[in-house]
Amino acid sequence: MPDPITRPMSQPAPDPASGPERAFVQKGASAHFDVAFDGQTETFHFLLLPKTTMLAVAAAIEPLRIANQISEQPLYNWYTLSETGAPITCSNGMRITPDKALDSLPKDALCFVCGGVEPERNISKQVLAWMRREARFGRRFGGICTGAFALAAAGLIKNQYFTLHWENQPRFQEDHPELTPTDRLFEIDNGLITCGGGNASIDMMLALMERRHGARLAAVVADMCLHGRATSAKSSQTTAAAAAIGSRNPHLLAALELMRGEVETPLSMSEICAQLGVSRRQIERLFLRHIGQPPMQCYLELRLARARSYLKETNMTVADVAAATGFSSSNHFTKRFKERYGRTPRSYRVSWN
Repeated sequence: MPDPITRPMSQPAPDPASGPERAFVQKGASAHFDVAFDGQTETFHFLLLPKTTMLAVAAAIEPLRIANQISEQPLYNWYTLSETGAPITCSNGMRITPDKALDSLPKDALCFVCGGVEPERNISKQVLAWMRREARFGRRFGGICTGAFALAAAGLIKNQYFTLHWENQPRFQEDHPELTPTDRLFEIDNGLITCGGGNASIDMMLALMERRHGARLAAVVADMCLHGRATSAKSSQTTAAAAAIGSRNPHLLAALELMRGEVETPLSMSEICAQLGVSRRQIERLFLRHIGQPPMQCYLELRLARARSYLKETNMTVADVAAATGFSSSNHFTKRFKERYGRTPRSYRVSWN
């Protein structure tokens, strides 16, 4: 049987509209941390979209559970939602049974929209209408992993910093060219709270925890999660890129960043060298040594990888994909794509549909 909820006398019972009762404070083995707090329990809601990333959702909720456990207080409550209340199949094939279907959220509620793979295909008109309605009544929304797709589609991202998983950012900007996500692990800006998913969900929740209950509690919760917190709130999602190529050479990393940022209108070798202020020979030597390819071959690989992503995740025509990845014609694009992946762009798309 689950342990009963421990609630100080000053704590009100949860709003019945928030969802079913459950044991939000559980017994731990030995870890304990005193928290001097007699205010209102903070409640988070998590809207699970189809094919949501389970890791990102669990990483957001576990710090809340651990904070309650080690403080022996209901500092946090949390509830999961789906459009109809039916179980959601996550991107890994596992199913989550939510607490409830979409309904009116409590006053001042914060709801995280949790996305995953194929985010643009898993946002229904009913969900968007519900988000817009709740936002009009003052409910706040955030995004986890690819949740920013739904936030943008609902018109809930204004002049604010926000982020989403780096793999999905190129597609996002194709759909929403007026919005530019950052590459940071998480963003908290003017009421909008977003993160790139994965373990970044832990960093985001620890930052919120620190704001409300102090740095010491956040540090203890991080230790309980066996999680090394990001060294800076501005840490990039892709800090592992340097490790992946086995080099932290700033010129090499800057060249790769330029290439990734200029896919639709590729830069020439001369333009790359001019922007970096280094010689062509130096850049070529760095690429051959650490990546094993000449710079422009690597650049082509990046563009083809972006094209493959568009073919798999969007309904863009082959001609549009070719233009979006800097190829002068569909024929040229098709030839290069087949050389790299062994099939034409059209046959590749068919295999994913």
